[in-house]
Amino acid sequence: MRRVWTQTAIAEDQGGWVVLLDGRPMRTPDGAPFRVPVRAVAEAVAQEWASAGEVGAEIRLADLLLTRMVATAIDRVAPDPSPMIDALAKYGETDLLCYRTAEPPELSARQARAWQPLLDWAAYALDAPLAVTSGLIHVAQSASTLAALRGVLARENALSLAALGVAVPALGSLVLGLALAHGRLGPEEAHEIAFLEEAWQAERWGKDAEAEARLAGIAAEVATAHRLMVLARAEALA
Repeated sequence: MRRVWTQTAIAEDQGGWVVLLDGRPMRTPDGAPFRVPVRAVAEAVAQEWASAGEVGAEIRLADLLLTRMVATAIDRVAPDPSPMIDALAKYGETDLLCYRTAEPPELSARQARAWQPLLDWAAYALDAPLAVTSGLIHVAQSASTLAALRGVLARENALSLAALGVAVPALGSLVLGLALAHGRLGPEEAHEIAFLEEAWQAERWGKDAEAEARLAGIAAEVATAHRLMVLARAEALA
């Protein structure tokens, strides 16, 4: 799409906040009012649109990630959180942090040092102890652990679930996503932990420009998702 708006603003509306483009309220892709319960979320979305290139420039929806996450929360998650919870809970069955490499021992040890504290946190803070294995052989997680993870997800609000819907697939780990949402990790640390093996490979064989660009894109997604999680926590505390 081409940028035709010159001004962005927010306004209070029916107990929430809407984003205005040249005085006209935005709507979601499904046509619903783009109304959010937290002023800071509306301000962040308005800033994203204000920064989206010069007037007349072509704007890619892919560059409006925060807007897309909030729209997902409004259109898809808030009316019925169950599908998002189901999709995210699946990652708990095959969480990245549960699958350690067998060789080389140095990499395996590095994974254990970085990953085990997060699994310990999940066990004690979320009541969700996860089994660990070496290699790619599937390890089944207990029904009680999976139920605990679903319970944690069910207590998240729509904005946080939409942010987790970006962060968890990007990181390959429900534990890392929840650690972000609960303030246990920051986005840079979560990204570093998730892509520990890629960093180890780059140390030995050198960096690949295409791989580095891909990882940078994922890092940006995780950072934006984390930003929405922080704002979503503000809603929960309000």
